[in-house]
Amino acid sequence: MLSRRRLLALAAAIPIGAAAACGSPAGSTLERARQAGTLRIGISGERPYGYADAGGRVTGVQPEVARAVLTRLGVPGLDAVQVPFDQLLTRLRDGQFDLVAAGMTVTPARCGQVAFTRPDFVAPPAFLVRTGNPRRVQTFADVARSGVRLAVLAGSAEIDYARAAGVADDRLQIVGSQSELFRAVATRKVPVGALTRISLADELRRNPGEAVEITAPVTPMVEGRAVVPGAAFAVRTGETELLAAFNAELTAIQESGEWLRITRPFGMTEANLPRPDLTTEALCRPAS
Repeated sequence: MLSRRRLLALAAAIPIGAAAACGSPAGSTLERARQAGTLRIGISGERPYGYADAGGRVTGVQPEVARAVLTRLGVPGLDAVQVPFDQLLTRLRDGQFDLVAAGMTVTPARCGQVAFTRPDFVAPPAFLVRTGNPRRVQTFADVARSGVRLAVLAGSAEIDYARAAGVADDRLQIVGSQSELFRAVATRKVPVGALTRISLADELRRNPGEAVEITAPVTPMVEGRAVVPGAAFAVRTGETELLAAFNAELTAIQESGEWLRITRPFGMTEANLPRPDLTTEALCRPAS
């Protein structure tokens, strides 16, 4: 069990590339994990996707799903390293951990850097606005037309959605965490913030009484095409054994109903379960 302080200490203490340079045992990542009884994952502390709870236990939608999948693969334990969201893929590639379990949306740009599992869930974005939504923001195009500043998480897919809708970079307020995004809107630093609706709802639940509200879910548009905001786990390119084994068991728990039992306490519903025909290949395909 890792405390939040320990998670942060791990992230700071391991230099980039150190895990790859330490002389890991021979064999594949999955073989080594089975021998050790644990796999190291990367999280960003975003609720409810991957974080440490008050008791220091690593939990959230993706760590809990990963536990179920990895237990089926003979890996009963998880170790976690918490890093800023926009550093997850770099540190995955450099070997600080072997699996990103942070609710990361699959995008064509990210697919060029890492390999994604089959879609784990679908989580559309929404806007955090002041009570009454005085700017009448319902879409990213509305943000672009209004010219208001928009708070977005560093490295998030919402940055891509905003730019695709015509939001200028000087209108983007880049923040480091969901709580910073929430506070930026609640304290009137910016009028609007964008993040997945599930994440915004979790933050609002933990901060009652603020003069803010969440809009309806938004369908992102890129190059005139509606984008499905599907999230998945990420591994290093070339980790074919781990990817195939993980996909097989993830498919099994999604089809059996176990996935919904695991994720429902974090706000997931049947609507967040990916359609059977939604593929990672489709999510990775450029819009044009």
